[in-house]
Amino acid sequence: MSYQPEKELALRIVREAAKLCQRVQQTQGGKAVKKADTSPVTVADFGAQAILCQGLIDGFPNDPVIGEEDATLLQQPGLEGVRQQIIEQVQQSISTATPENVIDWINWGNGQVAQRYWTLDPIDGTKGFIRGDQYAVALALVEEGEVKLGVLACPAFPREDGGKGVIFLGIRGQGSVEIPLQGGIPQKIKVDPSSNFEQLYRIESVESVHSDRQVQTAIDQRLGLTSVAKQMDSLAKYGAIARGDAHFYTRVPLPQFEGKKENIWDHAAGVILVEEAGGKVTDLEGKPLDFSVGAKLSNNYGVLATNGTIHSQVLAAIEHTPSKSQIIDGDSLAPRSF
Repeated sequence: MSYQPEKELALRIVREAAKLCQRVQQTQGGKAVKKADTSPVTVADFGAQAILCQGLIDGFPNDPVIGEEDATLLQQPGLEGVRQQIIEQVQQSISTATPENVIDWINWGNGQVAQRYWTLDPIDGTKGFIRGDQYAVALALVEEGEVKLGVLACPAFPREDGGKGVIFLGIRGQGSVEIPLQGGIPQKIKVDPSSNFEQLYRIESVESVHSDRQVQTAIDQRLGLTSVAKQMDSLAKYGAIARGDAHFYTRVPLPQFEGKKENIWDHAAGVILVEEAGGKVTDLEGKPLDFSVGAKLSNNYGVLATNGTIHSQVLAAIEHTPSKSQIIDGDSLAPRSF
């Protein structure tokens, strides 16, 4: 399949959602409210989800949508002002939107996994967005458990011409491209296939709670990696690997979050971007990420994205790297067991 209608719609609505995010960032800065899990959420998160869902309803009304946000939070006492700001921001993008429309559009993202569905993260890297650093508007199409199309809008991502703002697009069997956020000619992107670990870069989240850095450091040492890891918020890390700015990314669950599973919207668009640029993405056991089971990657443990060339070597290093408890106990010879 060419996925041409899906591609055209996805690019249009992701670009429009990114404009809303930029508008909110310029006018409201880092204002946020806390969700039940204490993570921050902003007017832009809700507004961007409304725009993305409205576009998907119009274009593919029979496709379920699984998004990160839920408008239930906005019904809480004291958040009337936030709700009004979201409505006003969406109305700047869609002039015919009513308050009821906006809430309904946000909640359209409460769909269930099906044979074909979309998953989205209106702002991946909300803390990066609040700080004025990297964040991504992410949208992916999944069919029969496999990502077929992924789009990432990264408004703060550096371009080769010295400007900022990139859209990454990957389509199964068609490769990955980079497009200036404001529009322009798509440029094919490829991973850097280098395999000399003394010259490679690992990329990691800015937030230390996203991955077990002590174990990651032990993996780096086993591989002979000498460079300090690059840090970047959000799914933009997948864009960095796909473009050759970094070579691999490991997401190792912390012991206190051992049973926690990854959200599908935090990875789907990035997975196809890296794969179609020549890289590889699996879990830490080498299994493909399974997007067929629900909003969580319940059948997977952690995430590994690489340039493909080094994938088996990194997996082997992970397998033979001690867990955090073993590192603390000094038992560096015991292999890590999953």
